[in-house]
Amino acid sequence: MSPRRVRSTGWAVAGLVIASVFGLTVVEYRREIGAARQRVATGSQLVKTPCGEIEYASVGDGPPVLIVHGAGGGFDQGLPFAKPFVQAGYRIIAMSRFGYLRTPLPADASPQAQADAHACLLDALGIERVVGIVGVSAGAPSSMQFVLRHPERTDRLVLLVPLAYAPRSPGQSTAPAGTPVVFETALKSDFLFWLATKTLRRTLVKAILATPPEVLDRTDEAEQARAQAILDHILPVSPRQQGLLNDAAMASTIQRYELERITTPTLAISFADDLFGTYDGARYTSEHVPGARFISYPSGGHVWVGHQEDVLSEILGFLR
Repeated sequence: MSPRRVRSTGWAVAGLVIASVFGLTVVEYRREIGAARQRVATGSQLVKTPCGEIEYASVGDGPPVLIVHGAGGGFDQGLPFAKPFVQAGYRIIAMSRFGYLRTPLPADASPQAQADAHACLLDALGIERVVGIVGVSAGAPSSMQFVLRHPERTDRLVLLVPLAYAPRSPGQSTAPAGTPVVFETALKSDFLFWLATKTLRRTLVKAILATPPEVLDRTDEAEQARAQAILDHILPVSPRQQGLLNDAAMASTIQRYELERITTPTLAISFADDLFGTYDGARYTSEHVPGARFISYPSGGHVWVGHQEDVLSEILGFLR
């Protein structure tokens, strides 16, 4: 066989291999994105309120607790909290914030307007008062505004790895270096984000979960699976894009709230190695909210790796 023919055959084989790999990738993507879309299409309801349509899910019986999800979430991000709360005798209400899944993004999507939407949702459900509101990450600003604007509607405020104001040096970033790149690429495409979860897991752990990858490396299989599930549940990302953009704008302009006016008993929890820098905001908030309690851990990142049981135990104890 001539060298030219050998080269041609080699290129043909390589082309077939690439085509086969691409074909298998597309098949796997379609299967997994289909499952993700089915997951967010079930288990929630849509209610019309004076604040607009709001998507929510409700599980359990007993005193209600409102879960306010973080960036990249939706009602499905709040539901993983449900099981231990339900077992403890609570009812969990998890909504999709403005711009996430089936909750539309209104002209005014500020934390103040979102806080009023929390109250509108409770009104629509016939709930006068909740035992607690749990604001996670980017869900914290509207949770703080909720207790400022509607203090009679909740007994407790929990701020978990909260996006919150803290004095910082000019130009100081509160996000890992790779986050803007991922935000401008993978988070704008279901396929690209899915592909990143398969090929760039450590990058996403650092840029999206804001957790040092080595911290995740040292933990057990259950915690590694929980972190992977958080990434997987960002899919489908397309119906969350408006919410992500709104949260990014909010994070870049976060203001100091009138913390001294918060009379609701408050618990703030954060981790020193959270790459989103929520530790400083949580500590600052707890120092200025009268009587607030601050629980800190030296390690765990933004998704509290290795401390799932500790965090849930502290929150449940506080609500009691």
